[in-house]
Amino acid sequence: MKRVGLLAILALVGLAMWTFWPESAWPEVAGLDAVGDDYDVTILRDTWGVPHIFGVTDPDAAYGLAYAHAEDDFLTIQQSLLAARGDLATVYGRDAAPNDYLVDLVKLWETVDREYERSLSPEVRDVVEAYADGLNHYAALHHEDALVGLFPVAGEDIVAASVHKSPLFFGLDGVLGSLFGDERPAELRASALETRHGSNVMAVGPARTPNDSTLFLSNSHQPWTGPVAWYEAHVHSEEGWDAVGALFPSMPVIAVGHNRHLAWSFTVNHPDLIDVYLLDVDPDDPDRYRVDGEWLEFETWEVPIEVRLAGRLRWTVRETAQWSIYGPVIARPHGTYAIRYAGTGQVGVYEQFFAMNKATTFSEWRAALATQDGLASFNVGYADADGTVYYLYNAQLPVRDPAYDWSGLLPGDTRRTLWTDYVPFGDLPQVLNPPSGYIVNANSSPF
Repeated sequence: MKRVGLLAILALVGLAMWTFWPESAWPEVAGLDAVGDDYDVTILRDTWGVPHIFGVTDPDAAYGLAYAHAEDDFLTIQQSLLAARGDLATVYGRDAAPNDYLVDLVKLWETVDREYERSLSPEVRDVVEAYADGLNHYAALHHEDALVGLFPVAGEDIVAASVHKSPLFFGLDGVLGSLFGDERPAELRASALETRHGSNVMAVGPARTPNDSTLFLSNSHQPWTGPVAWYEAHVHSEEGWDAVGALFPSMPVIAVGHNRHLAWSFTVNHPDLIDVYLLDVDPDDPDRYRVDGEWLEFETWEVPIEVRLAGRLRWTVRETAQWSIYGPVIARPHGTYAIRYAGTGQVGVYEQFFAMNKATTFSEWRAALATQDGLASFNVGYADADGTVYYLYNAQLPVRDPAYDWSGLLPGDTRRTLWTDYVPFGDLPQVLNPPSGYIVNANSSPF
């Protein structure tokens, strides 16, 4: 059997930085010119160029958000979607091939195809599909800037981009990279940032302000450019969506910001959401591994990766991917490993964000977070016009057997290490209207 070559997948450590790639490719866009006829939206820009988007319906506003963002940073949006499709190497060559392999290895599109209609409400699907239409229309009108083979995009592409980015925020790329040294890694936790370099969120209640108002500060530190750079916008519809704040390229909703009733923001926290298992592979048959004394077969499939060589010349590289009961498998000379991480199989982060955008009360806003369906990490700060201030250490923390040391390699030969549930939302560290009258966080632990 062919073992996993992984195309020198160690390059995943740099997955989120794309500055070395060219800024254009060959356009192949046609037939999308009329898509904008279905939407009623106006885009106005203020003195600083920030778009204020006014749509009749929520999908109208989402369409306009996509079009406005494309006017300002079309390339990065396209790169985010191309990365989530697993097609980066078709445009950017061999250096992008590890990303494309990873997309298949973690079954990203199997997850999106299975969960898109099952996990997302019709209202949210309408929003993400309208956002996709906004990009398609922009591409049709600016085909010279469109990346080859990307368009048309669909709502599933927009959701896939969120699934692709989410685990990078809690260190999946670093854990994967640690497996590709010459020896078995001694430490497998995602590295934590120093808290003195953290983002900031503060909420001050009316008891601590001179005019009895509520104050909120969001100072989230992100790169100036790239797939996780903030983009500022105001989105307004006649269906109650009226939010101002920031979002990432290819994101159809406000991620951090405020509406007329409440405000929220995030800082990075460092929950342990990734586990690595050492599998007991049969020395006489590498297609199977032992769990609880029983030999199980790997799920094995071929991953075709189309790589641009020069000009329009492309070559298809074929790699092998494997899956175990714990998750995706990586075979190395020093061992065969499986990886399990929080949020696997979920696509609901835009369902959460859209509900937060439109919430008018604390209970509505908190209920969106409490679904635990996609937003796997982050400290959260909140304030509202009623004087409520709130802090949450948000995390999809696995419920783990305390008999094991979860800081290092785990035995992959027992179902006792195979977690399936998360710590209930109500058990996460959080504080509502503390006696101090304020909350503050700077990537720091609540302890």
